[in-house]
Amino acid sequence: MTTMPDALIRQFDVSRESRVRLECYVALLLEWQARINLIGPSTVEAVWQRHVADGLQLVALLPRGTRVIADLGSGGGIPGLILAAATEAHVHLYESNGKKVAFLREALRRMGAKGTVHQRRIEDLAQAEGLPQATVVTARALAHLPLLLGYAAPFLTGGALGLFHKGQDVDAELTEATKSWKIKTRKHPSCTDSQAVILEVEEACHV
Repeated sequence: MTTMPDALIRQFDVSRESRVRLECYVALLLEWQARINLIGPSTVEAVWQRHVADGLQLVALLPRGTRVIADLGSGGGIPGLILAAATEAHVHLYESNGKKVAFLREALRRMGAKGTVHQRRIEDLAQAEGLPQATVVTARALAHLPLLLGYAAPFLTGGALGLFHKGQDVDAELTEATKSWKIKTRKHPSCTDSQAVILEVEEACHV
């Protein structure tokens, strides 16, 4: 189904313009899914509730006036393309897989959303020059928290707020992360999974 469910429109107060972008995104996602694996095959039928809603729930957590977002390991565009569709922010999407990069670029073009796709390994960002001054850095199901903080560090140390989708093992990951990171975090319950959270990272400093 490529038409956005009314329940989600009401739940997230989605504007008409954002809805059109999101419907364009889902249609393209399902088209490309037949050729490359962008989302889990078993979740295709629940794409709106499982994936789009998972990205939309971040909108309420964005600092007021957010204009630049960095999304790490963008893959099928969740949450990066969702945020590009639902906000006026310019989203920088980082992805190393060439086929997924092609999808992300085509999706941005077709949606008419603001964004730039960077084909590069996130492991190399620490040595990269000219990174955007992002207000927020996001990642979904990318890496164990201690490793993820290292990937996101170039943005976090520049003042960005981290918003990371995390599962039921988040507390164990936090305990491990505090062995090498001084971090200030807040957990927000996920609206798509009762065992998951959105981990907000306000500060992160390697020790």
